[in-house]
Amino acid sequence: MRKIKYKKGRKLQHITLEYTGTHKEHQTEMQLFVYNDSDVIEYDKFTVLALNTCIDYNKNNWLNIHGLNNIDLLKTVGVHFKLDDFLLADILNTSKRTKLEEQENVLFFNIKSLLPSGYSDNISVEQISFILKDGVLISFQEKRSDFFTHIRERLRTHAGIVRTKKVDYLLYLLLDAVIENFYITIEDEEEKIEELINLTKKGADPIILEKIENHRDNFNFLKRSIVPLRDSLYYLKTIKDDEDYNLIQKETFSFFIRLHQKSLELLEQIESDMSSLESASNFYFSEQSRKMNEIMKTLTIISAIFIPLTFIVGVYGMNFDYMPELRERNGYFIVMAGMFLLVIALIIYFKKRRWF
Repeated sequence: MRKIKYKKGRKLQHITLEYTGTHKEHQTEMQLFVYNDSDVIEYDKFTVLALNTCIDYNKNNWLNIHGLNNIDLLKTVGVHFKLDDFLLADILNTSKRTKLEEQENVLFFNIKSLLPSGYSDNISVEQISFILKDGVLISFQEKRSDFFTHIRERLRTHAGIVRTKKVDYLLYLLLDAVIENFYITIEDEEEKIEELINLTKKGADPIILEKIENHRDNFNFLKRSIVPLRDSLYYLKTIKDDEDYNLIQKETFSFFIRLHQKSLELLEQIESDMSSLESASNFYFSEQSRKMNEIMKTLTIISAIFIPLTFIVGVYGMNFDYMPELRERNGYFIVMAGMFLLVIALIIYFKKRRWF
């Protein structure tokens, strides 16, 4: 899937609950982790009817929903957790930009996950949304993917400190996993740019310029995806000292500050890569100009050689009666020999001047 502009998404009313993404073949499924430092319980593919019995507000809860086609199920989840319809609409409308929104005792965060699309020059886009509320973290994915597989394993095996922390730390880990996809995408783009630069050195095929423009569009899209993420993370950074804000623990803010630093690094890397892409484009045009100059130089030298020959042929083509050379028995051979020697002399002269 190639997506360059957010406005390509179909515009809906703010409270219209309709999935606008492209992964409409995926069924909606839910997975729940209930954990603390001492144990973890995993529920896979359970129904909304089990929410009342499975959610334990004395522990940490991570509810992961992948597949956004079952609107009724999502409405039921919204009712259970008392979520505003505006939030559900933002989750379903994938044309929205990355945003961070606070409501009463609710933190909403959505982000674009970008990955290379196979062997093509396109970028695969998936919107992932998070809701943090009352010891529960809910993540919404458009399809089942392996972005968070390593985090699930850390929960199961008690690796690291994730089970000793609140769900705000889990939110940090999930966001960090999505941001890692940006690094993967940028590295893939850099490899393709390096190939393009090598191709420009070998020739000036017009398809190279088309590929350069495609990658420039990709980098612009990456930049438009990261800038609102940077702004959202900066907002979290600024409310660190707000005493009334308790959705994120004070000791966890330092981890979100790291994410903000990563977003700045990504933007700097994109700017550097776009400069490399601009250099590749300039090299392509300079190579075209060089080849055109070589062609023009060759044609000019050929023309310079034939100009005196044309003059000689023109003189002896006038057929005046009183041209003594016309009566010469060997005149034709003498003129041809002179023209040949003139061509050799011109070639030697041009060679010495290094005109070719």
